[in-house]
Amino acid sequence: MDTGHTDAPTARPDEPAVQANQPKLRKPIRLWPGVVAAVFLVLSRFVVPTFLPDLALYGLLGGAIGTLAIVVWWVFFSRAPWIERLGALGLIALALFVTSRVVHVSIAKGAMGYLFPVLAIPVLSLALVAWAVVTHRFYVGHRRVSLVITVLFVCGVFTLIRTGGFTGDFDHDFAWRWSQTPEERLLAQAGDEQAALPSSPVTPAAMNMKADWPGFRGSNRDGVVPGVRIATDWSASPPVELWRRPVGPGWSSFAVSGEFAYTQEQRGSDELVVCYNLKTGKPVWKHRDAARFWESNAGAGPRGTPTLSNGRLYTFGATGIVNALDAGTGALIWTRNAAADTGAKLPGWGFAGSPLIVDDAVIVAASGALIAYDIDTGKPRWSSPAEGASYSSAHLANIGGIAQIVLLNGAGAIGVAPNDGKLLWQYPLSSNTRICQPALTADGDVLVHDGEGNGMRRISVVNGPGGWTVQERWISEGLNPYFNDFVVNDGHAFGFDGSNLACIDLKDGNRKWKGGRYGHGQLVVLSDQDLLLVLSEDGGLALVKASPDQFTELARFPAIKGKTWNHPVLAGDVLLVRNAEEMAAFRLSLADR
Repeated sequence: MDTGHTDAPTARPDEPAVQANQPKLRKPIRLWPGVVAAVFLVLSRFVVPTFLPDLALYGLLGGAIGTLAIVVWWVFFSRAPWIERLGALGLIALALFVTSRVVHVSIAKGAMGYLFPVLAIPVLSLALVAWAVVTHRFYVGHRRVSLVITVLFVCGVFTLIRTGGFTGDFDHDFAWRWSQTPEERLLAQAGDEQAALPSSPVTPAAMNMKADWPGFRGSNRDGVVPGVRIATDWSASPPVELWRRPVGPGWSSFAVSGEFAYTQEQRGSDELVVCYNLKTGKPVWKHRDAARFWESNAGAGPRGTPTLSNGRLYTFGATGIVNALDAGTGALIWTRNAAADTGAKLPGWGFAGSPLIVDDAVIVAASGALIAYDIDTGKPRWSSPAEGASYSSAHLANIGGIAQIVLLNGAGAIGVAPNDGKLLWQYPLSSNTRICQPALTADGDVLVHDGEGNGMRRISVVNGPGGWTVQERWISEGLNPYFNDFVVNDGHAFGFDGSNLACIDLKDGNRKWKGGRYGHGQLVVLSDQDLLLVLSEDGGLALVKASPDQFTELARFPAIKGKTWNHPVLAGDVLLVRNAEEMAAFRLSLADR
């Protein structure tokens, strides 16, 4: 007989009744830590670099920290079912692996082979947080299906785009995958351009045998333009465009002699050396090599600038091809491959040195190695061992009355004898990548930049009874370029510090001023006028006083469009500018003496 007795505990009046065997309710997903991490990621990776471009590198670091914080939240603090925690990460990893096989090659690879995950993982992390916030009240099945859809959608977007590379502040040039690149548009016009080439070569008499701008950064490779004074009121006398035309990709600048300008560019599977008419911009002749270098950060094409000497043109391609050409006709005189001759490995951004002529030798910096060729025959004379990655060019200097080749490579800053390549002196540097050119002070010291974030150094190099000695005078954080060369004028150095210009005093390295915003561009100095001619990263021109007193911009002018890392050239009153898409020539009004 049922007496109604039970062993179950009696509920207190203030407690709700609980049915036997009822499962314990799971706590809701904890969202707020993920939201905080997502906000931090967005601010550090995307918002702050937009308004403070100099912090772009820290933005990448902040993005990585934000992504890691989201993963830690999801795995350890989200309170989601374990099958969802581990399943979401597994799904993302699988999607990344599969998508990396089908995205455009420019997204799949960077110079170091990690571009796609760097782009995709922060976006997928944000998508995970957004999915958790939107679906935390959905039924379990609906929530999990929506997760799959979210991950597939994000990865699918990456399969539809390509990148033309990124700027010095890591801003990508994204476009639809199926859209034509500037190079592809140029190749479509190649037939018409080829028909325009002259039927007869340029005669030697038509050439000015003394080059107006013999090659990389001018006569002394220092970006100094003596003997020219220009009008600085561009509102009254703006630059006058002479011509404008598309150009194949590459980061070459120009060499100029008389009526002819020479540059290097990529056209499909061929690396080209091209002579253009300086007055009209029309091609005069082309030399082709079956070679192509490409990497997604900076794109395709050669990185060196041609060098003119005694009616010949010497070039160095991105894969190591060294050519000696007749400057009037483009006829090949001799060719070598510096990579094969030195054993230097192709660096991540390609061979970037420009040939240097010293007496009867052509000297090329093949990444960290130096090699000298006989100027007439191309026969190798001497070479130095490869020393790490370097994108700096050989630099001729006279130190203590002794001519030598100065190079920044993996060993640091070195000086070698030009006749036999013997090492004279060496100064160790801490970074692994050398890009900027060295410079000389008026009293013979050497200025070197130790890679991004490591500051400028002034060193004294002296040849005494016991041999060469090197002494560090100072290290300065006041001028810190990345791959943008600096200039020396009247006891001061001027150059890019991040995306700004800066000036330091050569006596002590102290910064005098920092100002303007020009991206990661290039510049030259008109020494007779104490004037900086700046070509900004977006293709704009600016005039800035080369004065230590304060930053003073005198004029601005839009020149070309697109990412511009190429050095400007000023040959007389003609200014040449180019990037990987277009080039243009302008006539500048000269100042009254």
